[in-house]
Amino acid sequence: MKNIGGNCPAVLILGVLFLSCLSHVRSDASDHRYKEGDPVPLYANKVGPFHNPSETYRYFDLPFCSPDLVKEKKEALGEVLNGDRLVSAPYKLNFREEKDSSVVCKKKLSKDEVVFFRKAVEKDYYFQMYYDDLPIWGFVGKVDKEGKAGPSEYKYYLYKHIQFDVLYNKDRVIEISIRMDPHSLVDLTEDKEVDAEFMYTVKWKETDTPFEKRMDKYSMSSSLPHHLEIHWFSIINSCVTVLLLTGFLATILMRVLKNDFIKYGQDEEAADDQEETGWKYIHGDVFRFPKYKSLFSAALGSGTQLFTLTVFIFILALVGVFYPYNRGALFTALVVIYALTSGIAGYVATSFYCQLEGTNWVRNLLLTGCLFCGPLFLTFCFLNTVAIAYSATAALPFGTIVVIVLIWTLVTSPLLVLGGIAGKNSKAEFQAPCRTTKYPREIPPLPWYRSAIPQMAMAGFLPFSAIYIELYYIFASVWGHRIYTIYSILFIVFIILLIVTAFITVALTYFQLAAEDHEWWWRSFLCGGSTGIFIYAYCLYYYNARSDMSGFMQTSFFFGYMACICYGFFLMLGTVGFRASLLFVRHIYRSIKCE
Repeated sequence: MKNIGGNCPAVLILGVLFLSCLSHVRSDASDHRYKEGDPVPLYANKVGPFHNPSETYRYFDLPFCSPDLVKEKKEALGEVLNGDRLVSAPYKLNFREEKDSSVVCKKKLSKDEVVFFRKAVEKDYYFQMYYDDLPIWGFVGKVDKEGKAGPSEYKYYLYKHIQFDVLYNKDRVIEISIRMDPHSLVDLTEDKEVDAEFMYTVKWKETDTPFEKRMDKYSMSSSLPHHLEIHWFSIINSCVTVLLLTGFLATILMRVLKNDFIKYGQDEEAADDQEETGWKYIHGDVFRFPKYKSLFSAALGSGTQLFTLTVFIFILALVGVFYPYNRGALFTALVVIYALTSGIAGYVATSFYCQLEGTNWVRNLLLTGCLFCGPLFLTFCFLNTVAIAYSATAALPFGTIVVIVLIWTLVTSPLLVLGGIAGKNSKAEFQAPCRTTKYPREIPPLPWYRSAIPQMAMAGFLPFSAIYIELYYIFASVWGHRIYTIYSILFIVFIILLIVTAFITVALTYFQLAAEDHEWWWRSFLCGGSTGIFIYAYCLYYYNARSDMSGFMQTSFFFGYMACICYGFFLMLGTVGFRASLLFVRHIYRSIKCE
């Protein structure tokens, strides 16, 4: 790192790192051609309760048979963030070499090991391995509940025989699956020493499936007809919502605004005869700068950065970078793109802050850098401590933390500062079609349903209802074992979310101005971002009604990281809502003659 003399080389290095990490698995796998008898890499990854996706442990944390020398596979940044900890497995699956009941090891399980395995079986532990970069899963054991009156009578068994079924095409591995022999079991019910002989069988079969399509079976799981029907129903439902909402709002606003323009466009003599009311009455206050303008500008900058990050992630998803089990590609993309887009946050925040006649732009820049990263960092520190206490693979190694700190120090912070300097020097002035009066008008008393919280509830519910169905599939993918690959549909839903957010915020802003309430700046941001609060409320529903997650670690990970994600949505959609409202307000006040 000493050779990095400036910011541009650092960005270049990050870009190269990014591309190499994203293509890591694909290039690694595409070079694997084998001859008969050649060793094919098999790595054991992790074990954990099936219903708690964040609570995973190293494979050999359970007392399985281990090779004489356990080698750890070198992993990319995203793989480590994903909780992958690949080590050499004790099974030997040489190319096209069949084995029948080969013994891995004979082992006398101690009383403590029996209890350890029994707890794992009771919690429905699964294990994951990678064979030639193809994922495989199996369960550690099973619980016999048939004909038993209660948990005290349950029988606990450990599987000791695995059968690997491998498909190949010429010199390449195409597919692998495993079956646990239901007749080869070790009884773990009692706390006593038991003898276990761990075995495995390997069967090879030729297939016509080309190597390029070997990942299709994982992609197809989310493209099954009944899933696609639900997805398209969600899209149609959302589109109908958008059409009805936009049509309704456009009709009302066009008609009302047309009448307003006619009324306000009358000649001066006619205007003198009647008292001004409605939104024209507050033309001298509507562009009065908001309170806490440094915080407001920082929120806009962070929201714009997160919006840019989301767009880039969608572009990578649509071009096929995030194919199933490209381990860690998404996490690598999130870290590096966030670092590279920090300049956008700095530029937007400082530029807007200077337009609002702010003077302490350095403090504004610090606030921008900490507004999203600060809560995320605190959440990470707490959750990483929890993961360390549990000895889970979600705990990041010290080296990975150092890499992330270096990225933040050498790329994120310099780009943020450069963006801030560029924003300060942009010399842009705030475009206001009306002059602002010296003293603000008093806001008339308004009914309770026109206050901020009811307006936020209304503004957040409609966009949330448009994405509700798709949210389930995303949650089932992120916090479960379902695979999500239909990024085109997700992108359409995202566009619908933006449109609905913009329209509902504009409508509520108009009604607020019509009631002669000129403090619309923060309100439009809060109304736009309120969808993030609804998504977090959905987290509570999903955790209790749709998932089987349990335990302190899984609960803290789920609600901790979802809080950060929903906060990011709040900032991003708040920015969208405010920008749409600002365009609308400028347009209507530019269309009338303001004295």
